[in-house]
Amino acid sequence: MEPKPYPKENEIIKVPRFEESAGFYTTEQRSKNMANIRSKNSVPELKLRRALWAQHIRFRLHPKTVPGKPDLVINKYKLAIFVDGDFWHGYNWEKRRQDLKKNTGFWIPKIERNMQRDRHVNERLNLMGYTVMRFWEHEIKHNIGACVNQVLLYLEAAKTGKVPISSL
Repeated sequence: MEPKPYPKENEIIKVPRFEESAGFYTTEQRSKNMANIRSKNSVPELKLRRALWAQHIRFRLHPKTVPGKPDLVINKYKLAIFVDGDFWHGYNWEKRRQDLKKNTGFWIPKIERNMQRDRHVNERLNLMGYTVMRFWEHEIKHNIGACVNQVLLYLEAAKTGKVPISSL
């Protein structure tokens, strides 16, 4: 088994601890809101799962044996599917970055580290022969049909053995 291609220690973006001693402050209500944000079984993820299941597509949920613990995995066709939140994974990051008003010393490195980790996970999965699909939260909310169609097209191509090689 080949070694894992981890980024060098000095290349990893360091995210400061979000605590008052580091100069970050939050209200009690904000703290409650943040505690309710899910990493698994989010509304967009459930919506995509239901739509794929209705198309008779069977998958595994959050497998611990696959790097990055994708939201959905279809092992037969080596397909890993992630549902990325627009804020957490940096959708339209260059614009959104400038819109952040509070605690930017924490949020900018946090989101950039998430983006860096996503790229690293994609690389690892590609090395293992997986095809990675990442859907943004807003894509699923506003155009679930296109997302499902993309998965169906990939599976149809995989069944015939004509899967294009994925690249980053």
